[in-house]
Amino acid sequence: MVVFGIDPGYAIVGWGAISFRANAYKALGFGSVETQAHTDFNQRLEYIYDELFAILKRCRPDALAIEKLYFQTNKTTAIKVAQARGVTLLAAQKLRIPIFEYTPLQVKTAVAGYGKAKKPQVMEMTRRLLNLSEVPKPDDTADALAIAICHAQAAGSDLRRLLNQNKTV
Repeated sequence: MVVFGIDPGYAIVGWGAISFRANAYKALGFGSVETQAHTDFNQRLEYIYDELFAILKRCRPDALAIEKLYFQTNKTTAIKVAQARGVTLLAAQKLRIPIFEYTPLQVKTAVAGYGKAKKPQVMEMTRRLLNLSEVPKPDDTADALAIAICHAQAAGSDLRRLLNQNKTV
């Protein structure tokens, strides 16, 4: 199974593709899509869409896993992240890639075994699980890989199969 993880944002969108076979993970590729701060916001959204669409088209993953948005104190930032997340989901939908969402708590539990794990712990476990020499940078990229790992673990579970029976993609 090939899983594409996304850590949504509008300045930096982290992405990572992994394969999961026989309980072993392998990083297939990872990186980030970065936009310039003083660029028109609509142009930033278009750039994110175009870049992710091209990467997804090349990768053709079996699933896209993305972090669920949680309410932040800064509403303006939350709205912009939601818009960037929307163009990301559109790119996956246009390519008919099934989309799955996970909370930060789910990701931390899946990767580090503890839902209140600190960011450095999750990043180090991501590095170890993927047998990488160092934690990918920027942090958004490591987060995207962790989200992909979370889906790989959840995809084979009885709970995921039950949820998939009721999911329309």
